[in-house]
Amino acid sequence: MIDMAARRRKDNNDDINQNSLKAQLTDVNAKDMPASDMNITDLLEDNYMPYAMSVIVSRAIPEIDGFKPSHRKLLYTMYKMGLLSGNRTKSANVVGQTMKLNPHGDMAIYETMVRMTRGNAALLHPYVDSKGNFGKQYSRDMQFAAPRYTEVRLEKICEEIFRGIDKDAVDMVDNYDGTMKEPQLLPATFPTVLVNSNQGIAVGMASNICSFNLKEVCEVTEAYLKDKNCDLLEYMPAPDFSGGGYILYDKEAMRSIYETGRGSVSLRCKYHVDKKNNLIEITEIPYSTSSEIIIDNIADLVKAGKAKEIADIRDETDLDGLKITIDCKRGTDHEALMNKLFRFTKLQDTFSCNFNILINGSPRVLGVGQIIDEWLKWRRTCISREYAFNLDKMKKRLHLLDGLAAILLDIDKAIRIIRQTELEEDVIPNLMKGFDIDKEQAEYVAEIKLRNINKQYILNRIADREKLIEDIKDTEDILSSPRRINTLICKGLRDVAAKFGQERRTQLIMAEETPVYEPVVEIPDYKLHLMLTRHGYLKKHTMQSLRVAGELKTKDDDEIFMGFETSNKSDLLFFTDKCNVYKSHVYDFADTKPGELGHYIASSLDMDDDEHVLFMLATTDYKGEMFIAFKNGKAARFPLSVYETKQNRKKLLKGYSDLAPAVSFLYFYEGEHPDLIAMNSLDKAAVFAQDIIPLKSTRTTQGVQLLVSKKGSTLKSVTRLSDISVSNPEYYRIRKIPAIGYFIKENLITTKQIGIEEI
Repeated sequence: MIDMAARRRKDNNDDINQNSLKAQLTDVNAKDMPASDMNITDLLEDNYMPYAMSVIVSRAIPEIDGFKPSHRKLLYTMYKMGLLSGNRTKSANVVGQTMKLNPHGDMAIYETMVRMTRGNAALLHPYVDSKGNFGKQYSRDMQFAAPRYTEVRLEKICEEIFRGIDKDAVDMVDNYDGTMKEPQLLPATFPTVLVNSNQGIAVGMASNICSFNLKEVCEVTEAYLKDKNCDLLEYMPAPDFSGGGYILYDKEAMRSIYETGRGSVSLRCKYHVDKKNNLIEITEIPYSTSSEIIIDNIADLVKAGKAKEIADIRDETDLDGLKITIDCKRGTDHEALMNKLFRFTKLQDTFSCNFNILINGSPRVLGVGQIIDEWLKWRRTCISREYAFNLDKMKKRLHLLDGLAAILLDIDKAIRIIRQTELEEDVIPNLMKGFDIDKEQAEYVAEIKLRNINKQYILNRIADREKLIEDIKDTEDILSSPRRINTLICKGLRDVAAKFGQERRTQLIMAEETPVYEPVVEIPDYKLHLMLTRHGYLKKHTMQSLRVAGELKTKDDDEIFMGFETSNKSDLLFFTDKCNVYKSHVYDFADTKPGELGHYIASSLDMDDDEHVLFMLATTDYKGEMFIAFKNGKAARFPLSVYETKQNRKKLLKGYSDLAPAVSFLYFYEGEHPDLIAMNSLDKAAVFAQDIIPLKSTRTTQGVQLLVSKKGSTLKSVTRLSDISVSNPEYYRIRKIPAIGYFIKENLITTKQIGIEEI
């Protein structure tokens, strides 16, 4: 019963609300159409579209000068208050004065100011020099002080933003109540729209412009002005953020952002590892996040048991700047921990670019080149208007000096006319008649002080007239010459870069060179036996399965030609006849039963169809040496560590020299120095010490000549002397290389590992 009564009351209220809405809609459109003919779509369009356009055009989207209306009104108020020079004033004074231009409320104005201050550190080049607590861009919880406690004035860089504003460089429009004038745009001498980041959310669209280095912006603008087809990335490779850190640089992705105005930039924190105290100090974080969010992320990881290496985390931010300290447990791999944190926390974040800018009142998403092009068009207009203003002033000044020059011929006559004129109002007409000058010129002459009516004063003014004529000609030439206007733009850009340019805060690291986090999987470690068949099948047997196994199964025409014991966590290297080395892990292959053929290596490692495995090796530490003998009689010896890589690469091209086919592969443990025996196609053999072959540092070394090739002979194999039954090995011993060898006098029993050419 209670539910039914409540439902009836709700239905009655809905009816009342709907009737009230209909009545309101009818009143709104009563003058335009009858209520029965009213269309809700038309009503929404008539009432909502003006609001949407107002937000887009007058609030959220920046214009080509790089400012939103709220920024522009605030900065212009400070400029009119004389805060470009002199002492700071209380922020409350600025907020109060700005309300004459911006009626949106004092707190909204103050929050706008906070973001533009040096103290907040949100902008790469702040516009407001601040004193007091303005919070920090990188902190969510650090609140700014009230406006009555803080003080502000304009930064010196604002001289370049307002340069020419008093010379009609931009249009001045009425404020909201028509009592004051304010600039429609600010005549900045450099592309502020690219120098400082700007974000805004409008109705149905948004803008998110990242900041770029001022020096690089000036250089790329000048380069674009001279050649529109220049490579922008060459001068300005990537954005530069006030928070510093690193950009994971992908040149092609960045080129796409420059061309389309859309895309994302990957940012990563900057940190320092203190191995002595076993801690990590994070000093710079991505611009798009805050220190509190990062600490919360890491704390959640620790609670979930995904970051067991962390003992404690604390925020040590102070007057020296941001610092997040992570205490690690003993034995922690700091780099591996940071890779994990990059993967699961905001220590690595993205900045989504959306270069949406108002151009002549219309929002447009532009690439960097298009933004520079639009800015140059607008800047040319500003310079032309400024010089036109100067030209008008100079022409008016010249006109007055022309009148002064007219009385030079007879100063006494001018004095006589003034003295003999009875009425004051007749002085100007009498001077006009006496010297044939107009009213403005006569006013100028009449206002000259008595002490200045002398020949020296007038001659000095005439000298100014000659220079003024030259300046007028030069100004007219500038206004008629696009080339000279471009030169002035370039000069202004160079001056700004020299005065206010600074080194990049955000450094670049290549994305493909950064290690990627891979989850650690608990891998069981146990002893096992690996076998490789000539057809490329890998058999992995546990020691227990081998003890109870009968005959090991292979194909009819296949056989096992090498095998050894190892552990499940070892790395596997496969050497192929195309001089490639494939890397894998033993645990990547499942255990096989004696009755199974095994894993087909060519398929598992994506080898070419005609590629075959010649040798297999397992290692855990990449210590020891590799020895490779080639058909042309040469032999190479180099450390196994040349195959150790930081990235999990499966294929190493040019794993060894390709000048001649390999005939034998040997691996020597660290400190092992066995005797070896080499045999060639002439049935000659040579016994030698392993270290007679010099150790090289590169895996592609072609080696040194071991046996001299005679009568087209080739090297057949090199193997350990201990693997061959030789009754008198000293008969075959050689002391230096290259050697000819000795004819074999007995039957040598070779192992199946010899004879790679048969595969």
